[in-house]
Amino acid sequence: MTSRLNPYISFAGNAREALEFYESVFGGTLRLTTFGEYGRADAPEAEKIMHGQLETSGGYTLMGADTPPGMPHNPGDTVTISLSGDDADELRGYFAKLSDGGNVTVPLEKQMWGDEFGACQDRFGVQWVVDISGT
Repeated sequence: MTSRLNPYISFAGNAREALEFYESVFGGTLRLTTFGEYGRADAPEAEKIMHGQLETSGGYTLMGADTPPGMPHNPGDTVTISLSGDDADELRGYFAKLSDGGNVTVPLEKQMWGDEFGACQDRFGVQWVVDISGT
């Protein structure tokens, strides 16, 4: 079996909404499991997401969950997710969707090194960068 590196994003109670949003951006198959499905049916967080996983036809995998009570949640503090490649239309589309309702920190435009590059924070506080090779 091949090893993979997958981003795993922690959310403050809105993992279902966020992961469904990412599914609308990237397409693919989303699987969600709640805390209630794992024996915590009467807990206040029973309907919250214990584990979510989005697998896309493009080979992306995003995972995420709601932060359980008692665990710290600091969105956007340490991880930026990078999308890169040479499919300019696809990557521009991702950037537009991810930045909708969020904050563009670097507009997606041609940079001095020759690539088209942009950065944004989505509406869930997750940092994204997009780099389109040699456009």
